[in-house]
Amino acid sequence: MTIYDACESSPQIRMSRRMRIALFFLVEGVAALVIGFAALFLSFDPVWSAELPQQAVLRPSDARSGSLLFKTDDGYRDALRLGVDVDLTVSGPTVRARVTQIFRNPTKDWVEATYVYPLPAGGAVDTLKMVVGDRIVVGDIKERQQARAIYEQAKQNGQKAALTEQERPNIFTNSVANIGPGETVLVQIEYQEPVQQNGNEFSLRVPMVVGPRYNPRPVVQSVDLRADGNGWGATTTDPVPDRDRIASEVLDPATNAPINPTNITVHLNAGFPLGEVTSHFHQVRIESPDSATRVVKLAEGPVPADRDFELTWKPVAEKAPSVGLFREHLGNSDYLLAFVTPPSVEQPQQRPLPREVIFVIDNSGSMGGTSIIQAKASLTYALGRLQPIDRFNVIRFDDTMDTLFPAPVAANSANIGNATAFVSAIQARGGTEMVPAMRAALADTNHDDADHVRQVVFLTDGAIGNEQQLFETISALRGRSRVFMVGIGSAPNTYLMTRAAELGRGTFTHIGSVEQVDERMRDLFAKLENPAVTNLSAKFSEATADLTPSALRDVYRDEPLVLAAKLDKLTGSIEIKGRIGDRPWSVTLPLANAAEGKGLSKLWARRKIADAEVARTTRQANPEDADKTILALALEHQLVTRLTSLVAVDKTPSRPDGAPLKLSELPLNLPAGWDFAKVFGERPSLPAAPGERRAEAGNGKVQLAALKRSPVATQGPGTIQLPKTATDAELKMVAGVILLTVSLLLLVFNRRQTSPQ
Repeated sequence: MTIYDACESSPQIRMSRRMRIALFFLVEGVAALVIGFAALFLSFDPVWSAELPQQAVLRPSDARSGSLLFKTDDGYRDALRLGVDVDLTVSGPTVRARVTQIFRNPTKDWVEATYVYPLPAGGAVDTLKMVVGDRIVVGDIKERQQARAIYEQAKQNGQKAALTEQERPNIFTNSVANIGPGETVLVQIEYQEPVQQNGNEFSLRVPMVVGPRYNPRPVVQSVDLRADGNGWGATTTDPVPDRDRIASEVLDPATNAPINPTNITVHLNAGFPLGEVTSHFHQVRIESPDSATRVVKLAEGPVPADRDFELTWKPVAEKAPSVGLFREHLGNSDYLLAFVTPPSVEQPQQRPLPREVIFVIDNSGSMGGTSIIQAKASLTYALGRLQPIDRFNVIRFDDTMDTLFPAPVAANSANIGNATAFVSAIQARGGTEMVPAMRAALADTNHDDADHVRQVVFLTDGAIGNEQQLFETISALRGRSRVFMVGIGSAPNTYLMTRAAELGRGTFTHIGSVEQVDERMRDLFAKLENPAVTNLSAKFSEATADLTPSALRDVYRDEPLVLAAKLDKLTGSIEIKGRIGDRPWSVTLPLANAAEGKGLSKLWARRKIADAEVARTTRQANPEDADKTILALALEHQLVTRLTSLVAVDKTPSRPDGAPLKLSELPLNLPAGWDFAKVFGERPSLPAAPGERRAEAGNGKVQLAALKRSPVATQGPGTIQLPKTATDAELKMVAGVILLTVSLLLLVFNRRQTSPQ
């Protein structure tokens, strides 16, 4: 018997038919409400469960956003989760950055995590902190081998430890040992770098992902004849001896959600009233406490680490400050940082010198997607800027190379038309054999022609591991040529760009989107077409100074000359001289007027280390002497370099004796705009060598990157082992919401039915 029937038959209960219907709907509504809440509650897995879900064969796209995968014997498993917080403070001419990496281990295993990440090439890394629970462990600078030994011993002892190592000036590796089941460990590094200036615009750039690098095979052979031997001997050298250390697994964005969520905050104190502040590649929210200060945050919270963050700012006045002078007193020394932008001197009475311009465009696989569109648009723009008095040629390269004309030709309409058609037909494919292309560009068949200024414009993302080979090539073959680098894409190799331009006595620019092509290329051609400031020198009137750079390079239109110095006393002045075209130029700065700066000693030391690396490359110093200089500076100023590392060890052992430790090599996103298939190729028909990804290149195969783990996307759908993190939660939630809605409608109907007339 139902409640409704009972109400009909009971003589004690006298109610109208309307009341009985209302009671019926009330009971049904309550039942629906209970069912709805039950369905909604069951849609969430209990987070307090200590049991790990069973393994299941799933697509890579089933991994939750922010999760990281590590290789196991039976496939890939959901492993450490990594979050990154970047906090930047701009104080006038310098940037102080604090990068916090949050490692969370949701598994039952004890894990060692290694993570490859980028930093600005000019950054001076000087601080490492590891946070374990309520304990903060501060790292120490040690020689690289010693730091590694300390870390390995701590790992073996079951102690939590962190190690920060430099693989390139813009690529670092963090290793964290003994992260326990369910634990979270924070690793925080700090670095100092100078603000960049170009004319009226100041900027900072935060690299956020290391793109896959092309690593040529070891093919260079040298013969060593020894007097005490039999006269024979041969050795083979590897152009990328650390290829395993600069490579990480890369997830295919077509089948994987973005990972490594990153949050960025910039505290901008420019030191002058601010005008326009722009983030070029990320949506931001800007707060304005006062005229010279801004607080910049990501508008929608953390973003995937798949492209560089770039922030630019301009003064409210039409002209930016052309001179800046800052000082820092530390110990018994004073450190000085000077910015001087020479004036733009128009010389209309002089006929511009004819130019011979060699354009080089990288069309390798890493340039696929939006990068090749940007590069082709940039080169087409550049061809349109040539004058009839100029000569030019075009070289394109991947793992092969084509030169458009046998020799540089006149920049007439027919030749420019042929070049434009040639560029239009270029497609991205294959490997990145950059050194042969640079050799071809620097081959000067008209070296006796003093009437033409020779310039090489090189468009690339710089995604190679053999940077040192490229630097040595430029140093040996540059002759009268000047090399101008154009960094293409969302995550260019800025270390390669800056060092190649420095060695080539040129400059560089970044183009991160098609929208930037006209502006950035127009700015680059303003530098190419106007006289550089040459024959630069700096002299202190009273102080004894250790100046860097030791040899002042030419600067181009709207570029500042940036000097750092260590002084015995802050007295007198510094006089800077040079020539703009055929006219002398000079400026004198009184040192007593220098403003207080922060971290200048670190910047001076970092630039001195860069000087020593350049001297080593150009053979102005032998390797042993250069390394002694680098090591001494790094230990004195507590900096991470090629020869030194930061290590932090928690004294309390945490991993139980006998508990195994698993290595987790954390993967990266593919840089935004890259084409995964263009980089890594289709699934090869021939098996690759162990640890290598191979890409199609014409009729053969070339090594693209020697990765220690094959990227996730090489596995076919349904062959990757992942924890079963996906549920039918969405279906349950929908059902719950529907039932809740129905119950609420019934309750409203009931109220209207029972309300007094």
